[in-house]
Amino acid sequence: MDRRRIRYRIEYGVFQIFLFVMRCLPVRTANQMADGVAWILFHLIPRRMTRYQVARENLQRAFGNSLNDWQIDETIHGMWRHLFRMIVEIVHLPRRLRLYNCLDILDFTGRDDCVKAMCSGRPVLFLGGHFGNWEVSVNTFGHFGFPMSVVARALDNPWLHQWFRQFRESTGNRLIDKDGASSELMRIMERGGMASLLCDQDAGRSGLFVDFFGKPASTFKSIGLLALQYNALIVVGGAWRLPDAEQAGARWNRFNLTTEDVIDPADYQGVNGLTELTQRFTTSLENLIRRAPEQYFWVHRRWKTEPNTRRKARAA
Repeated sequence: MDRRRIRYRIEYGVFQIFLFVMRCLPVRTANQMADGVAWILFHLIPRRMTRYQVARENLQRAFGNSLNDWQIDETIHGMWRHLFRMIVEIVHLPRRLRLYNCLDILDFTGRDDCVKAMCSGRPVLFLGGHFGNWEVSVNTFGHFGFPMSVVARALDNPWLHQWFRQFRESTGNRLIDKDGASSELMRIMERGGMASLLCDQDAGRSGLFVDFFGKPASTFKSIGLLALQYNALIVVGGAWRLPDAEQAGARWNRFNLTTEDVIDPADYQGVNGLTELTQRFTTSLENLIRRAPEQYFWVHRRWKTEPNTRRKARAA
């Protein structure tokens, strides 16, 4: 047995122990533990190990002078609190979120617009980002009888990947490996189906540059092309955790499931239609993130690739 296989087994064993412990803890205690781990990571772990500088630069790029140093640090600390709470929520989700108690856990913003899109008879692309608890979003649609295909990268650890596959497919959704997803997405669109994917990933030099928080970001063309080719509606949204002040008396964490925008590609048939469509769903995601900036994954290198003009200017 090679070292990598041994490491994967150890990782999965530790993960199972973590699952057992978290399932035994009351919600409030589990949240407090998550907050404690986030405090340790932010205050005690060397910042070069936590990509602090990447998060700081991203926040400065996104918000400019509107955030001072203290507010930036608070947002980064809040991001880690959010991420560790999200891990705890994933453990509890199969037992806590059911069809009969959805209204106790979720507030729905833009519900009617979302339902109209799903019942339109047209294919639908659900777009989100590294924001909020994306697992809550797809699980909820499965519970309501609207299962979809979810595009995600396969985890390196095969045992962990299988656990997350079963978790994501437990409510009727289907997981699609990000590698080679294009052909499968086309088949789904041809059948008038629904698919969920992230729209805030850097697309490299071949991507389409549109503004994200006012700065050019390389974005995959394929999303807009799919929508235009198959006349697929685009729904931009996500589930973000309500502030602690609004959690009083709740038996579990509460979320706002938000439909930020519903976009019809028929409105973008001109010469610049692809660029304008891509800009619109990117701006819609930005507006969603502004609702709770601390619940965005700021260590994600969204602006990794620079436009050609900027690279040439720096080289001159």
